[in-house]
Amino acid sequence: MKAWAASKEANPRSDLATIPSLDLPRYLGEWYEIAKFPNRFQRKCAGFTKATYTALPDGRVQVENRCRLADGGTDVAIGVARQVGGADSPRLKVRFAPAALSFIPQVWGDYWIIDLDRDYGLAAVSEPGRDYLWILSRTPTVKKSAYDALVARLSGQGLDVRKLVPTPQE
Repeated sequence: MKAWAASKEANPRSDLATIPSLDLPRYLGEWYEIAKFPNRFQRKCAGFTKATYTALPDGRVQVENRCRLADGGTDVAIGVARQVGGADSPRLKVRFAPAALSFIPQVWGDYWIIDLDRDYGLAAVSEPGRDYLWILSRTPTVKKSAYDALVARLSGQGLDVRKLVPTPQE
């Protein structure tokens, strides 16, 4: 699988490049978390993490993140995402805070698709500060060669890939 070259679109906040364009309907559906940078909002997750993206009637996207906890329970977070820019923009804003707080810009986080294979089967998502990174796949496992090639491209984008932690999947 060959990945798209990242867009060199100018951005005053970051030189992190996104993919050139996103076909959002193709991106919707279920994605397995393959690896991530550790973060505060997933600290209770022991693995088996999935995200499901569903189109909403108003053009936004429902985001359902779920993971298994150490005690065997499940943690579920429901949010909403909206594209920033045109209909093919790979830059989204995501909110997990209550809808009543949606007017506060700080409750919206950046969700930038920075790598995506042509089959929409393997993706990398980050944000301008490069503090967060997720590697997502349509399947619970990824060929080592595809994973290694993706990690090399991410390193070339200035992401500290040494921080990546694999996510256990079934």
